[in-house]
Amino acid sequence: MSVLQNSSVKPVAAKTALADSSQWAAIICGCIVGFAYSANYTNHAPLAIPLMREFGFNQALAGFLTTGIFTTHALMQIPGGHLVDRLGAKRVLAGALAWVMVGNLGLAFAGAYWQLLVCKIFTGLGTGVCFVGGARYVHAAAVGSKRLNLAQGLFGGSVQLGSGFVILAVPRLYLLAGWRATFFVCGAMALAAAIIWFATAPDISPGSAPPGRFSEMLFAPQLWLLGFVQMASFGLSLVVGSWVVVMLTRVLRVPATEAGLIGSLVLLLGIFSRPFGGVLRRHMGIRAIFFVSLLMIAVGCFAFVPVSVSLVTAVGAVVLIGIGVGLPYAGMFSRAGALFPGRAGAAMGLVNMLGIFMILGGAPLVGHLADLTGNFRVSFIALGGFSLLVCLAVPFIHSAEPTRP
Repeated sequence: MSVLQNSSVKPVAAKTALADSSQWAAIICGCIVGFAYSANYTNHAPLAIPLMREFGFNQALAGFLTTGIFTTHALMQIPGGHLVDRLGAKRVLAGALAWVMVGNLGLAFAGAYWQLLVCKIFTGLGTGVCFVGGARYVHAAAVGSKRLNLAQGLFGGSVQLGSGFVILAVPRLYLLAGWRATFFVCGAMALAAAIIWFATAPDISPGSAPPGRFSEMLFAPQLWLLGFVQMASFGLSLVVGSWVVVMLTRVLRVPATEAGLIGSLVLLLGIFSRPFGGVLRRHMGIRAIFFVSLLMIAVGCFAFVPVSVSLVTAVGAVVLIGIGVGLPYAGMFSRAGALFPGRAGAAMGLVNMLGIFMILGGAPLVGHLADLTGNFRVSFIALGGFSLLVCLAVPFIHSAEPTRP
């Protein structure tokens, strides 16, 4: 019998054994990990120009630095989640943070472009494990309590905070100490997080829930539906964030500094919208949150379609997208963990991996469509249309919480 067929029995998720204060300590420790590792998503981006000047490579090769880290980050989602499920988050996350630190030290000592690329690919292995480990840990810390979705939203917000923080901080640090120092600082952040984690994160028992068959988890339709929502939210947010700055500077002639600030809102708003989505989940069904969010994203994308777009409209569209992509996060990953409680890390990893595939495929597709048409109108039609397409799949997502057969 399916895990969702019988809604009259006791939920699988066991009550957390943590006291209230320990539960909050676990959530805070998870958020520290999220902040420290996610800085590596974007810490190289503000340094693109000085790195290109230093090592003599072009913009296409600069883009491969992002592709490199997200490729291995994506590939580690399911294996990393499986590792966390088997060994526990505390030990695995300590090692993953150390891995990220070593990757940053390699970047700081790099003497050629290929060394930068190898180090970003290497670092992505660690960040991939950090995400699934952190998401799995806060889920286990708050499972069975009313703050489960809030806890997951806070972790997601900390990830957005880390990736957005370095966009603002790295240029200033570069001016003060140079590009090598910025990677040393990012490595130090990972080391500090590892020390705090190892010393203060409460130990959490994985519980007695049966692990379930790995193949059943890997091909579970409900997880794939959640993955499509992740593609249309998190995945689309990074695609839009990458290209909206180019569109603003070329089409609306917005100065690069202002365009960058506007574009960063797509990510930075997630600092607040992800936890807020967790709060909403206590008062709204998961389908309703997904519908509203995806419609907000679609409307925001379609706002860029007219031939003439004002700056006010563009800013409003970015805000709409930025809020929309953050609201589903908590519900998605709390649901993924509840569907397969014994394999929660791997289940969350599968959902997130699908979202990252959207980044790897969507970003070059938007650029290709812009090259073909000479503008970004078709690109934003495609992105908005994809959000509406995922809307059609939302009714197939089960609205009831998963229960034991």
